[in-house]
Amino acid sequence: MAVSNADRRNALLAAAQQELDALAARGVRMRGNAFSAIILVKGELNANELAGGELLAGADGAALAAALERLGYAPEEFCALSAVAGPEGEGAAPEAASGRPVAPALFREALEALDPEAVVLLDDTAASLMREAYAEELARIEQFDMAMLAPGLVAHVLGRRVLALDGFEAALADGRAKQRMWAYLKQLSPLGAPY
Repeated sequence: MAVSNADRRNALLAAAQQELDALAARGVRMRGNAFSAIILVKGELNANELAGGELLAGADGAALAAALERLGYAPEEFCALSAVAGPEGEGAAPEAASGRPVAPALFREALEALDPEAVVLLDDTAASLMREAYAEELARIEQFDMAMLAPGLVAHVLGRRVLALDGFEAALADGRAKQRMWAYLKQLSPLGAPY
């Protein structure tokens, strides 16, 4: 008996959902389309996010969604990943997050499960976690500033484009800093289809 394409697709979706649920149960916080081509990693959470509120639900998320849409990403092409752990286990209180960083191995596991083509590190905390989780791969990059994920430089890590910003949310209050962030983000236009 042949397996239909719909059955295959449903099995793959169920497996992906199970993997994401397992990551969430271990404290990984995500929001948005898990099949997105671009992942936004935030480490310096605001009070609402620390209290268990949605990631990038404020002005920073709206600005990022608008910027990504201007670059050519579809509105649903958006996934946020926190560098700060959420509560672990079922029934855990949201306050349990309390700013504890995600373990580098768990962050790497989450990023590999999401498998984006581009990663934007929104602040220094996110960049530090990426440096720790992918230290071996970054050490192979010859240009030192790029290997250290200096803001504004696009590093290629395991086939992904990785761009560090130096405080996106704080930059929203300063016109010049906003222009700098836009100039950085313009380097991550969506890749064209390979066919």
